[in-house]
Amino acid sequence: MESLIGIVAGATLSLSLFAILTMVARSLLVICRPNEAVILSGRKKQLADGSSVGYRVVLGGRIFRVPLLEQVSSMNLRSIPIDLKVANAYSKGGIPLKVHAIANVKVSSDRKIIGNAIERFLGRDPAEIARVAKESLEGHLRGVLANLTPEEVNEDRLKFATALVDEAESDFSKMGLQLDTLKIQNVSDDANYLASIGRARIAVVLRDAEMAESFSKSEAQQREAEAKRAGEVAIQQAGTTTAQKENELRRLRAELEATARVAEETAVQAAQQARMEAEKKLQIVRTKLEETRLLADKVLPAQAEQQASAFRARGEAATIEENGKALAEVLRLLAQVWAEAGPNAREIFLLQNIDVILETIAARVREVSVANINVLDGGDGTALARYAASYPASVRQILDEISLTTGVPIRSLLGTEGARS
Repeated sequence: MESLIGIVAGATLSLSLFAILTMVARSLLVICRPNEAVILSGRKKQLADGSSVGYRVVLGGRIFRVPLLEQVSSMNLRSIPIDLKVANAYSKGGIPLKVHAIANVKVSSDRKIIGNAIERFLGRDPAEIARVAKESLEGHLRGVLANLTPEEVNEDRLKFATALVDEAESDFSKMGLQLDTLKIQNVSDDANYLASIGRARIAVVLRDAEMAESFSKSEAQQREAEAKRAGEVAIQQAGTTTAQKENELRRLRAELEATARVAEETAVQAAQQARMEAEKKLQIVRTKLEETRLLADKVLPAQAEQQASAFRARGEAATIEENGKALAEVLRLLAQVWAEAGPNAREIFLLQNIDVILETIAARVREVSVANINVLDGGDGTALARYAASYPASVRQILDEISLTTGVPIRSLLGTEGARS
């Protein structure tokens, strides 16, 4: 618990020290805005020209002041408008004039002359600066007017304003002020001198305008007459040119019509010739088409049938050839087996195929078809029995024929020899 209290106390002390240091820094740090000059007075400072002053000047930015030794002041660098009105200001020639002008004055930010303003206006109200500047400008305005005629003042106001600025620049520099702008609003006089000059000039302008108008009318009439003559000549020339163009047009139309007729006849002949050539080509195409049709209907089918027959014959020949080769191979193998079997080969072969032989004999006997039979019995009842026994006799006879042909006693092999005897 004691350690926690110690930590809290330490943190509180640190924050207090930080707050105190911050307040001290803020009291010592001086911030200068762009539209003001900050003067720190109380300490000596040597200038570039070797002289020394008891203050420092800051124009925008920040600086630390020395506590207890320096005091902070400021001067506003904003423009101060001055409404300048001067009456009974005598111009060159003794004509009294009234001049109304607008000026903008400010404390100069030039380090070379701002010291003059600090010495004269530090701590004073801007209205006091405006009053001093106005009085100075009025004096210089009267001095400038004394060197200019009313005509020069009224006609070339830019020259008048420039002369006034040049005249006042030296005094303003001594006061540490700067004349930003000066505009002459109005110049007048009570004797109506400028109005008289204006009326005379207006009269001259009106006279010149009337003379110019008369000259313009005369010149316009002269040009109108010239234009009228030129128009008549142009109309005549246009008529002549029109007649020439019409004649040329008729000639061109006749040439074009003749060319068109020749072209039409040429086109008709060309069309007839083209029609004949087209008909000739059409006949050739029809002939070729008929030949193609005959070729498609007769020749090609015949050729196709011929090729098909040839292919079928080749196929049949190939089949026969292959069957013969297969049969020869079978016979070769059969002969080989026969030779390997020795003298009993025939009996073995017949015994192996006895089922086929018997089936073949039975099939041949079944193929015998008797539509009608008439049995004549001699009265002893044996006729029908002999007819029924004729089927086994047929089988026995067929076996005997096979034995004769092959030389193999099939009945002996089947065990039927005793039954025959």
